[in-house]
Amino acid sequence: MCYELKTTNGCTEAVIDDNCGISKFYAIANTLAKDLKVKFLNQVDDAETLDWDFQYRGQFLTLHYNIFNGVSIYPQQKKNLTRNNNVVMEVAHFLEHRVY
Repeated sequence: MCYELKTTNGCTEAVIDDNCGISKFYAIANTLAKDLKVKFLNQVDDAETLDWDFQYRGQFLTLHYNIFNGVSIYPQQKKNLTRNNNVVMEVAHFLEHRVY
């Protein structure tokens, strides 16, 4: 798997897969929980979009799924952007070496 980084307003969003089904979102969430030991703090599930918030290395991130845009990870806060962006890239790099 290969990811794409998008930077908007200084925040980095890692697009894990821009053309996938919801089962891939759940597989990625399971990998984050099992291998990186993250706990999802808030889960918002709508008809077309899922946003699951978690904390990793002291940074608050969101695992996002949309039926039109696929799966991505982005920081929740716009402060401490360098640290947030580095953590997003670290998680994306970790996921890049997994098979779903």
